[in-house]
This record gives sequence, C-alpha cells and structure tokens, in this order.
Amino acid sequence: MTDVRTRWRDFRHGVSARFDRLPKASKIGLIVVFIVFLYALPNKGFYEYLGLPLGEYIPLYTTRNDMATVLFQCGYYILLALGLNIVVGYAGLLDLGFFGFFAVGAYTVATLTSPRSKIFTEYNWLESPWPWLVALPIAIALSLLAGVILGWPVLRLRGDYLAIVTLGFAEMIRIVAQQNDWIFNGDRGISEIAHPPGKNADGSPIFAFDAKPYYWLVLTVIIGMVFLIRNLVRSRVGRAWVAIREDEDAAELMGVPTYKFKIWAFAMGAGIGGFSGALWAGQANFVNASTFRLEQSILVLAAVLLGGAGNIGGAILGGFLVIYVPEWLRSIGDVFGLPENVRIAGEPYDISATNLRYLFFGIILIVVMIFRPQGLWPNRRRAAEIKDREKEAMVGA
Repeated sequence: MTDVRTRWRDFRHGVSARFDRLPKASKIGLIVVFIVFLYALPNKGFYEYLGLPLGEYIPLYTTRNDMATVLFQCGYYILLALGLNIVVGYAGLLDLGFFGFFAVGAYTVATLTSPRSKIFTEYNWLESPWPWLVALPIAIALSLLAGVILGWPVLRLRGDYLAIVTLGFAEMIRIVAQQNDWIFNGDRGISEIAHPPGKNADGSPIFAFDAKPYYWLVLTVIIGMVFLIRNLVRSRVGRAWVAIREDEDAAELMGVPTYKFKIWAFAMGAGIGGFSGALWAGQANFVNASTFRLEQSILVLAAVLLGGAGNIGGAILGGFLVIYVPEWLRSIGDVFGLPENVRIAGEPYDISATNLRYLFFGIILIVVMIFRPQGLWPNRRRAAEIKDREKEAMVGA
C-alpha cells in the first residue's frame, strides 16, 4: 500500500511540475479546452462516449438519472463547498450549519417570486410577484446579513462550541420554516417559484424544467466565483484568514483584527450559500422545510474535507464527488446485471445498487479519510502541516 501511495504521489507531482513549466499561453489553452469540455458535458451525444472498456463497458455517466440534472446538483453543491471552504478551509472556523444560509436564499426567492406566496395572496404586502433576477440580489444580501447576525455574537467562541451554535442555527431555520404557516406555509411549502429570465428564438423560456440551461448557468457562476475567491485569498483579507486559521492568538498579537476578519469570512460564505439556494429554488420550482435537513450541512462539510480544505480545487472536487459518485453507483447494477432483490427466510430484501449506494460511498469516504486525511487535493501548506504532525506522532510513539 505504501508503494502504491508513493507512486501516486510521484505521478501527481510530476504532472503538476510539467504543468507549471508550460508557457502561459499553453496553460490558458488547456484551461479553455477543459471549460469547453465542461460546457459540452450534459449533451447526450457527448457524454455517452465517456466510459471505461474494462471487459464490460463501464459508463462514467449516470444511467438511472438524467445526466444534466445530476450535473446541476453537483453545481450547486460545488458552490456551497466553495462558500464553506472560506469559513472552514481559510478562516479555520468549524461550521456545521452552513446549509441554513442555503435555506435563507431559497426561501427569499420563493417568497418574493411565487404567486402562491402569502405576501401576495393574503397579506398584500406587495402588488405582484417579482422576477427571479430582481429577487436574486436580495436573497444574497439577506443570506449575507444572516451570516453577520449569526457571526456577531458567536464568533468569539471557538472549536466545538462554535460548531454547536452553528448547528443550532441551521436547525432553527428548518424548524421555523416547518412550523411557521403565516409566511412559509409550513410543510406544504411554496410552489410556482419563478425561473431565471431568458427566451429561445421561438419564444419559449430557456429556463423551464430542462436542467441543461441551469447547469450552464451554475457552471458560469462557479467560474466567476473561482476568480473572485482566488483574488480574495491572495489579498490582505486572505492572508488574515490564513493567519487566524494557523494561530488566532498569535495573529491578534501581531495586530490582525481577528474578529472583523472572521465576520467577513462568515458573511462571504453565507452570501455564496444564499446564491446557491436561489439557483436551486429557481430550478426546483418548489420549496419546503423538509429539504433543509441536518444531513445536507454535514454533506457539504464532507465535500470540503474530502476534496481538501483550504484549496479551491479541492472544494470543487469534493462538491462534485459527494453528489456524483452516489448517483453514478446507481448504474453499477445495470452494468454488471446485479440482482435487485433477495429473499431471506421468505422475506424480500432490496439489495440493489440504488438502495446501497450510500453504504458504498460511506466506505469510500472512510478509506479516503484514513489514507488521505488532508483530502484528495489539499492545500500545500495544510498537507505539509498534517505530514509534520504525523512525524511528531511517530517520534512521540
């Protein structure tokens, strides 16, 4: 196992070194080709050729679910992972309730754009539903404000105490939405949410129930967000976040206003989470409280840790894998002809790949966290820290 890990590390470092030695024009060309590949990915005439001819042809695309829909789901989880990566990966703040900001963005868009919303049907606070594009900046602003309001009293806490408070925030959002009938309509939710604007040449809406345009939209947003976060991390703000993550007390002694920068990290992450929620609500066309469960917050945190906290590429990779791999595992039964059910003592049991996919994915996560605790694509500094800790533990033993 050690030999395999060494070979993989050498291969990865060799590829990285070759890419770093390429001229700037070649790097840009490769990035452009990769982006074109991503935009072409949801087209059936393109993705159906993606597979591995290993005796049986193993498709790398999903066969049980629409590929474009799965890619869109990956997209908004990647956005969530990018937002949480600011909080956890760069500022070092453990947030277990990040999905609450996703709920704030989704409910804001639903409340302002749906003709079924009670602010139009019962209370007449507004004359008519707003367009999705008008509601979007308000959703982002309210999510950002929620981050500031939550962070202002609790960011003086650290570690487990901060994690418990943020977990309570997410559960509070879900319970209020579930039990509040006067605006959010409880478990019945809000339907007929507006879609993003745009029409085809024949006058039909671009954004209706076809997932492809939504995937292209969220992919464009992700690309823009990567540039924004990359520049932010390389700025004075990003350096302050890293200093806080490494040693908050030392950073404060050196004159870094740690409380202010932690608030900024919380607010930035919350705004991105709200943006993701607004995109999802526009595509789902329906919102209710059962969507915003605790498992979703844990899944986003797992995405950041799996990919590699403190690295933009790692957050993207983790956000993609936590959604795509379970959906792809549905296809395994079709490829190998596995049985769907089995009878034990006369009782039928569902053993299909669809039913057991999260078991397999959980095992994969455990194995990765054992052998790659720094994540699949870690930040170089963070990977070096973990390696140093391993050496210290070996010396102590």
